[in-house]
Amino acid sequence: MSKSNYYGLILAGGRGTRFWPRSRRAKAKQVLSFLGERTLIQQTVDRLEPVIPPERIWVITNDYLRDEIIAQLPNVPPGQIIAEPAQRNTAPCIGLAAHILHSLDENAVMGVFPADHIISRPADYVALLTPAFEAAETGNISVIGIKPRWAETGYGYIEFAEQPPECGSLTPQGVSSFQEKPGQPEADKFLAAGNYYWNAGMFFWKASVVMEALRQHQPKTWSLLAGLPGLNSPDFAEKVGEVFPHCHSISIDHAVLEHAKNVVGLPAGDIGWSDVGSWNAVFELLERDASDNAVLADAVLQDSTGCYVDAPGKLVALIGVKDLVVVDTPDALLIVDRNRAQDVGALVKKLEELKRHELL
Repeated sequence: MSKSNYYGLILAGGRGTRFWPRSRRAKAKQVLSFLGERTLIQQTVDRLEPVIPPERIWVITNDYLRDEIIAQLPNVPPGQIIAEPAQRNTAPCIGLAAHILHSLDENAVMGVFPADHIISRPADYVALLTPAFEAAETGNISVIGIKPRWAETGYGYIEFAEQPPECGSLTPQGVSSFQEKPGQPEADKFLAAGNYYWNAGMFFWKASVVMEALRQHQPKTWSLLAGLPGLNSPDFAEKVGEVFPHCHSISIDHAVLEHAKNVVGLPAGDIGWSDVGSWNAVFELLERDASDNAVLADAVLQDSTGCYVDAPGKLVALIGVKDLVVVDTPDALLIVDRNRAQDVGALVKKLEELKRHELL
């Protein structure tokens, strides 16, 4: 059910450094396509549309990406695609959006969605959105948890107070705690326990509720944002540029969720969720040949297994190798062991240290 006071906030300010060399500052992960023709941010808007139409979608991004996102989302009003003046993590940008929405609609209920995830079963996902919004409308903070498929150490976890139903639930369940990214022994315990779900970064609350939570737990950030004029004020952009860089850089998880007592969650069944966190994650999502290779190029592979090849415009030949990622662009070639695909982000930091700005 779509209601006029339901809004979607898409967080699209990340750089996607683990997808270098395809992902760059002005063409980051969220505006790229990995499965099908639609980009990740376009897919995000598409699957929200049954509950939140484009005219009630808001996007917070950065100056590098704003024009590209405006072009990719023609049905979202350009004034609702906002470039944050500085990267200050998720709590300040969610607080800024809450301030804007509350100034426009004091009953606004907002869902927060990452711009760069894949959900291969969108109908099952959409079924979760209405109960999540309805729980938020009563004054709760509601979240969506993803049933873990393995003992992942790269995600935070949501601890449900009781064992969720095996097939998920459309009824909000009590949440006991939010857990940091665990070490392997702790992740193994979480998986075995059955009531710990991956935190997918999807949150729902009334704009007034998250503003009050920031007032309690991040008073400096709240004071800076609460003092801003309304969105339609002629000096709104100037004032945001002045105060936003002074907000405390902190995630909404640390700033609010770990302290809040009014949190409920929807334990999702299998909705085909992936945060597409590395080239290896893309490899896992693609169809592969009999030798377990995923090839998006003209390629000849001999005695090679488990490789991902994305190199348009040329023939790629691999002989006697395994588990490689090969990604070619006009100015850079990446070759990395698939099992070390997470390290690509560290490589980008090295390029920054070397001041290779033309490659960023």
